[in-house]
Amino acid sequence: MPKAMFLEEVENSPSLEMVNLVLAKIAKGEKVVSLAIGEPSFNTPPEIVEVACQAMRSGDIHYTSSYGTMEVREAIKRKVARKNGIHADIPNTIFCTTKFSVYAALAAASNKAYDALLPNPGYFYWEPVVLSGGRPIFYTLKEDFSLDIDEIKKKITPRTKVILVNSPSNPTGKVLKRGELEELYEFCKDRNIFIISDEAYEDLVYTGQHTCVGSLEPKPEIVISLFSLSKSYSMTGWRAGYVVANERIIYLINKFLENTVTCYPPFIEKASAYALDNGDKYISEFRTELENRKRLLETKIAEIHALEPYSTEGAFYAFPKYTKKMQSRELVKLLLDKYGIAVLAGASFGDAGENHLRFSFSMAPETIEAGMNKVKTFFEG
Repeated sequence: MPKAMFLEEVENSPSLEMVNLVLAKIAKGEKVVSLAIGEPSFNTPPEIVEVACQAMRSGDIHYTSSYGTMEVREAIKRKVARKNGIHADIPNTIFCTTKFSVYAALAAASNKAYDALLPNPGYFYWEPVVLSGGRPIFYTLKEDFSLDIDEIKKKITPRTKVILVNSPSNPTGKVLKRGELEELYEFCKDRNIFIISDEAYEDLVYTGQHTCVGSLEPKPEIVISLFSLSKSYSMTGWRAGYVVANERIIYLINKFLENTVTCYPPFIEKASAYALDNGDKYISEFRTELENRKRLLETKIAEIHALEPYSTEGAFYAFPKYTKKMQSRELVKLLLDKYGIAVLAGASFGDAGENHLRFSFSMAPETIEAGMNKVKTFFEG
């Protein structure tokens, strides 16, 4: 009997698995401090919430286009022109929650048998590649987590359809430089290979300048840009995002949506359009507070001799190396079971992440302080 959607080959999400472990411990009455989850502790700005509430009260609760409402697609077009330097028309846009859009974009960009190149260490893109019938091939990042173009070139196969990049990066916090993205773009353009660019943390940059790969082409062709409202506007539970790509890719993603989720709630799209047009002030406030938390976490890391000092360029993660002779998955299990502190194992993000830990600084400062004190006790107590 054939496997259903390759699900037997797919592992559970390490981050969500950690959430379940933490919740189970809390349900037993155990105290857990979590630095594991990449979710801003801020609430969605009330102004954005009120737009959704008004839309629901006015009856904006019915089916809409799988592409998204015209209102939100117009807002997407304006935003990517204003902030990302992408010259998109309405047919280049579709409203789609970002995590699902990774899967949908892979399916749209590939055929039944394809290879996808994924960063190592990198976010959990392996699973959607397998789910969409592809073979994941990992390209190892340089020591400073920048792109190794020579490494990427070596990993190309005749079946390579997609190279995936993520900047700022989860888990490393690295912001890729324009020059390395230009080199990657020219390489892919010459070979008609799609670049899927995960832009989820685009607004959270503390060092350097964010470059959207899609801005390197006059109009969307080989770059498929995936955007999210989750981090920028603290809208994680809303599952709001969008894709900008060439018309054929957008058409295929729409076909995917029509036959799976049908469409997204129109009141969420209404609030998302409002956020894209009016929410920059909230992004600025969130980024300032997150930068304060970043400094706190980096100070606490520097106090622990077993952790190498680490400076994050973007997103809200630190990914320091540790010196303890222990595998990272074993280490995080011990931290959780014995010390009540939740972090993520570097090996969860690829074998190049071994001997690293991922700490999130998206939570309140007092949580960061309490969590890192426990980490220090573990390493030095």
